[in-house]
Amino acid sequence: MGLARLAALHGVATSYQPSAHRTLQVPDDTVIAVLAALGIDARTPEAVRTALEAHEAAARRLLPTTVVSWTGEDGPQPPPALAGLPAGTVLRVGTEQGPAVEWGSPPPDPSQASPSQASPSQASPSQTSPSQVPPPPGSRSPSEAPPHEEEGAAGPGPAPGSVAPSSVAGEGWRQLPLGVHRLSARTPDGTEDAATLVVAPGRVPQQPGRTYGLLVQLYSLLSRRSWGMGDLGDLAELAAWSGRSLGVGFVQINPLHAAVPGAPTDPSPYRPSSRRFPDPVHLRVEDVPEYAHVPAGDRARLDGLLERAAALRDGVLNKGGLIDRDAVWELKKEALELVRPVPLGPGRRAAYCDFLAEQGTALEDHATWCALAEVHGSDWHAWPAELRDDPRSAAVERARDELCDRVDLYCWLAWLTDCQLAAAQHAAREAGMPVGIVHDLAVGVHPGGADAWAQQDAYARGMSVGAPPDAFNALGQDWGLPPWRPDALAAAAYAPFRGLLRGLLRNAGALRIDHVMGLFRLWWVPEGRPPTDGTYVRYDADAMLAVLALEAHLAGASVIGEDLGTVEPGVRDALAERGVSGTSVLWFERDWTGTDEPLPPEAWREHCLATATTHDLPSTAARLTGEHVALRHRLGLLTRPLADERAEASVEVADWLSYLVRLGLLPEGTGDEEGGIRAVYRFLLRTPARMVGIWLPDAVGDRRPQNLPGTWDQYPNWRLPVADAEGRPVTLEELAASPRLHDLIDVFRTRAAPSAPPAEPPMAPPGARPA
Repeated sequence: MGLARLAALHGVATSYQPSAHRTLQVPDDTVIAVLAALGIDARTPEAVRTALEAHEAAARRLLPTTVVSWTGEDGPQPPPALAGLPAGTVLRVGTEQGPAVEWGSPPPDPSQASPSQASPSQASPSQTSPSQVPPPPGSRSPSEAPPHEEEGAAGPGPAPGSVAPSSVAGEGWRQLPLGVHRLSARTPDGTEDAATLVVAPGRVPQQPGRTYGLLVQLYSLLSRRSWGMGDLGDLAELAAWSGRSLGVGFVQINPLHAAVPGAPTDPSPYRPSSRRFPDPVHLRVEDVPEYAHVPAGDRARLDGLLERAAALRDGVLNKGGLIDRDAVWELKKEALELVRPVPLGPGRRAAYCDFLAEQGTALEDHATWCALAEVHGSDWHAWPAELRDDPRSAAVERARDELCDRVDLYCWLAWLTDCQLAAAQHAAREAGMPVGIVHDLAVGVHPGGADAWAQQDAYARGMSVGAPPDAFNALGQDWGLPPWRPDALAAAAYAPFRGLLRGLLRNAGALRIDHVMGLFRLWWVPEGRPPTDGTYVRYDADAMLAVLALEAHLAGASVIGEDLGTVEPGVRDALAERGVSGTSVLWFERDWTGTDEPLPPEAWREHCLATATTHDLPSTAARLTGEHVALRHRLGLLTRPLADERAEASVEVADWLSYLVRLGLLPEGTGDEEGGIRAVYRFLLRTPARMVGIWLPDAVGDRRPQNLPGTWDQYPNWRLPVADAEGRPVTLEELAASPRLHDLIDVFRTRAAPSAPPAEPPMAPPGARPA
């Protein structure tokens, strides 16, 4: 009982539900290991008692660690976390803008208070206001609820001798600016406390009206100018063309995070070295202004590099070659080393200095890791001991000085990439796109990469993020990504999360968050254990959402959450309340609680990105033709006889095609593959979804998935160019002239907007969709 209570107090689940009506207990060893990663010793009963006593002592404070104030029509609202503060309490807010605000509440009414009632209320040091999302089933018994659930703001109101939040806050509260501030409280008896205060808009910005856009993995989109993989020049060109010629409102791309260099480099964009800075492999070298001024003596070398880049491009487009980012980066890096000595003009120099000042320590640490990785390898765990543990240590400072030229190189590369990201977004908006570029935030980082080294205190050592066993994966998943520590985020006033968001949003019209459920809880797997031995760890969702809403507001960007897979009750409601759109994929939208039939278009939710597929799923052409089953059979991945798999897939497709016919969306007939694809998108347009995404490979009939989960060497994940139905790679220039693409876009041009949105539709039960 003591271990379960301690775990509950720190947001660690002791049981979970892999599916409806089934509860599994988490092994005690797992709970103990996870608590240890949070800095809590629970190895013995004595240690558990000591930890409980320490928590109870810390809980006797006026304020929680983080307080959230959501802004309404009348300004910031006094947070429920202030309920129960003694009357006469003086509040002071030191704003991040500089000025401080201080005010007090009316003194206590002696006739209404007793000495015991006037004492400071107890509040959990790790929670903000009552969560909108229930704890994971079985994580604690009612008798083991932590203090914030026993006596926090969820109660009927302040006790006699205390005042309501609105009284304590006064009118001064509504004058507070948006931002992350420092809140202090002082009671009449001299008790003092302080907390982080996040004042955030009630909702993230919403895109104007309804729109449709393209979904593409940037590396897969080559043009006649690409150096063997799609780049930021191609992105700007795609945005300019599709916005002006196709009426497209957004282009959603894969994460462009900095990868971990290797031999070979992991091609997955979802396991990066750093999420804070982009990868310079995406640079269009010729678009760097200084490129035109490379001295004549180096021009021959540049011409030779261009010839080798053309050979790489030709190998991918015409000779069946795979995208080789290592070969591309080798050429680009050599070319950029030739460009670098060209002096920056005064304006460019000033812009670079501004970028360095703005990015500060974060960029310095990232560039230092890159420079050290050149010398010691790309896993900092294997570096000399004096360089491993503290980026601010004297040994690291000496190494930074010795490698200052390489450190500056990586700072310069980060700046160039940022400039081209800004240019792509500018091209999108100039082309009339209401949203522009939608960037993607991966769920975590590589344990040996730059972020895990530079922000060691923020990550849980010895832990990995994954997914629990479910109906689609009985063994669970281990993604090999260290999770953020919720306590460390709170102690740092959520600065790591805020800095990450600010960097991604600076050149984005919108942000997609992969596995958005991670704002609420993540499945932690202790090192050396199978995913089945993991457990859920809860985050302060109110604080995470507040920081997200704040940064999205400052950037003027909307937010899309990838909420596929197992989603605990209440999460979608909480996201919707804050204006975060969801993700709905056609093949998964069924009436799971009733007929099991396809969900009618009018029953889809409005605030979502509706699409036919994703990078982890079969293309629409593959699904309609059964090619996805044939591919898994060729790779030996089927767990049932081929005939059974084909029969099940055929029934699913026949159900949908029959439904599309009944709706009048398939005039071409069921035997027309291109017509079937167009019918799928006609259906999406009939839903009230505010954003409809066209998987770009669908526009040319590509049957190959970009990623086939569960494979490594068996399939060329993340290395395939966009191709047509015969598997022939298609360039950006050929896309622009493709009759098949234009036939699909005509569906969007002629479709009228749907009527008023319906109520929120029933969603799939846990485990009903693949994770």
